[in-house]
Amino acid sequence: MMADHSHGAHDAHAEEHPTWSTYWKVALILTIITAVEVSAYYIPAWENSWVYVPSMLIMSSVKFVIVVAYYMHLKYDHKLFRALFTGPFIVASLTLIGLLFLFSKLVLRLGSLS
Repeated sequence: MMADHSHGAHDAHAEEHPTWSTYWKVALILTIITAVEVSAYYIPAWENSWVYVPSMLIMSSVKFVIVVAYYMHLKYDHKLFRALFTGPFIVASLTLIGLLFLFSKLVLRLGSLS
């Protein structure tokens, strides 16, 4: 009887994980985003506009989240593990963004940026 219970729990756990179909769809999405990123570099109007850096950062972030969620199985982990990863990541990201703003203001005040 106990073997049946553990086998049923194993089947329920196996259903949570993605199939090969999910993996190739995720790979296709990652390939498309990468192709857009690479093509953005070769489009002078996009590369020289103010939209270039934010769009590249957003696309890179989306790819990061997809890789972590699916290939590192964070999407299927316990909520505690997701929180232990996501919380410090958000703090680190906000710290880096704050430092970027801080030092860009400093560079502009010193006149080092032309």
